[in-house]
Amino acid sequence: MEHAAGTEGGAAVRRRTVLLAAAAAAAAGCSGGGGTSASPTQRPAGGSAAPPTHQSAAGSATTPALPAPVTWQPGPGEIEPAAKLAAVRLVEAFGTWPDGQGGAADRAARAEKLGIPAARATALAGQTGNLTPAADAAVVHVIDAQYGGILSDSASVLVVCSQITRTGTTLGSGGTTVDVRLSRTSSGWSVTSLHPAQPGPAAPLDTLQREVLANPRISLPPASAADIRSGRVHASVLNAMQKLAGPYRISVSVVRSGHPLDVFGTNRPSDHPQGRAFDVWRIDGHPVVDPATSRALITGFMRAAAAAGSYNVGGPVQLSGGATANQFFSDATHHDHVHVGFTG
Repeated sequence: MEHAAGTEGGAAVRRRTVLLAAAAAAAAGCSGGGGTSASPTQRPAGGSAAPPTHQSAAGSATTPALPAPVTWQPGPGEIEPAAKLAAVRLVEAFGTWPDGQGGAADRAARAEKLGIPAARATALAGQTGNLTPAADAAVVHVIDAQYGGILSDSASVLVVCSQITRTGTTLGSGGTTVDVRLSRTSSGWSVTSLHPAQPGPAAPLDTLQREVLANPRISLPPASAADIRSGRVHASVLNAMQKLAGPYRISVSVVRSGHPLDVFGTNRPSDHPQGRAFDVWRIDGHPVVDPATSRALITGFMRAAAAAGSYNVGGPVQLSGGATANQFFSDATHHDHVHVGFTG
């Protein structure tokens, strides 16, 4: 955000189950490199245990179990945590379902249980996009919820997700980012619309894109990794990520897709949808929003982002001494992340 200025039997199945468990653990643990739609899992990871399975009377494994849902909770330092909770609870309700309950009517019923009126619940259930891929069952895990914008009576909450699905006996990993719009009513914050990320198809990767995707010091959620694979993220952004990942371990929340098209509350185009910005929600394992996170760590990162070529660095601390008068900024929207923007 910128400144407001399928079944198998016997040993073969058990081997496959181990592979699937590794991916499930990875996706639920917020690892980068996932896509925005669920895909069959292929690669093992050492040390991972097989998930629980339902077994036939003969004792052969048939259906791998999904991980248990974990509900997101706001931590200390949040501005308007009720807005984030309203957004996240709806995304969790839509993105997690038991066998056979992934249809639009099922989604609407889950939304109604959250207190959303029936007509709006039905409308919202039709806006889920890649948050609800075709699958028998799914569990979504919210990695982060950050503001795309927060005003006195409206808000954009960017709900960053990974997701594990099951179709038949196949587990898949994926995820997306949903721009959830809300308005403030007399009874609190109310969700008005959903805008899931649309990264676009993958394109052939160049060396820089491969390096960023493979960098263990850059944690990318599924939609952001898919943005890079689409080829629609500027080299300036990727080079800055690589530079910043030298002295810092960075957890990215949003790159291009899943962000408002305009700077929230204005008609000015945002740098994010143009592939010219990225947001960081955690630095060296410390959430930006947490008051216990060192202000020196955050300000050092912000100045390093400017030195990496960003013309527009926003965060929870207002800095002085930029190359231009507006190089650094701070506002309520950026109390929970650092924005790093580029001109091209």
